[in-house]
Amino acid sequence: MTVRAEVVARLTGRAVSGERPLSGALAEVTLDDGRVVVVKRSGAPGAARAEAAGLRWLAAAGSVRVPVVHGHEEGWLVIDRVPPGRPGPEAAVRFGRDLATLHAAGAPAFGAAPPDGPVDAYIGLAPMRNEPGTDWPRWYAGQRVLPYLRRAVDEGTLRSGEAAVVERLCERLPELAGPAEPPARLHGDLWSGNVLWAADGHVRLIDPAAHGGHRETDLAMLRLFGCPFPEQVLEGYQEVAPLTDGWAERVGVHQLFPLLVHAVLFGRGYAEQALSVARSALAG
Repeated sequence: MTVRAEVVARLTGRAVSGERPLSGALAEVTLDDGRVVVVKRSGAPGAARAEAAGLRWLAAAGSVRVPVVHGHEEGWLVIDRVPPGRPGPEAAVRFGRDLATLHAAGAPAFGAAPPDGPVDAYIGLAPMRNEPGTDWPRWYAGQRVLPYLRRAVDEGTLRSGEAAVVERLCERLPELAGPAEPPARLHGDLWSGNVLWAADGHVRLIDPAAHGGHRETDLAMLRLFGCPFPEQVLEGYQEVAPLTDGWAERVGVHQLFPLLVHAVLFGRGYAEQALSVARSALAG
């Protein structure tokens, strides 16, 4: 029996009847009762714990669905497989409504980690520190934007002179952030690849970087990397929790953090996008 199969057996309490690798880090494992689970392996310290805690925190809101978490241990995470479906307008409207309800479930503070989640977590392959704060503009600048801006400069992805544009935006965040809102319960890494359109017509969310944040951040990330039926998702969201005036002009502000994360992970093209949205926000 492989180490992966042994982990699955311990965490599910079932014998394993088959394994199918999907990538170096992912595999589908069939249990002896016919159910299929997904096993994820991460070498980053605390990543499996952070993901499990995030999924459970999202599930506790009772809105957007997530795969059942069977458990984690020593870098392994085991969750239910989601039978795939196709995106559709009705499912998108439903997803928008459920996402609004998830956000409304709230968080103790901006930057608050999920219960049992580590302070030092991850967004994708990148580290993300969950340090609580009470003021969103100051917290977003200090805990999200500036750490990745400095890293991009240190690694040569951004030139030091270019960083001044983003620094100016951070200084002006109190006036650019819009009306103050309470901390929302965020997925935190809500790009289209983490939105699974399931066979039952309901969306499932996976791979969260869950924390307390501004609800417009999740919506901005959906728009950044392309989500099927975006207008229907927005329609459903607005039915439940209308966004405040000026939200469309603030999209770039909220996209700055994921763009800088991608700049550090994937290079100059994302750095140029980050500079572009920063300049547009300042000009607006």
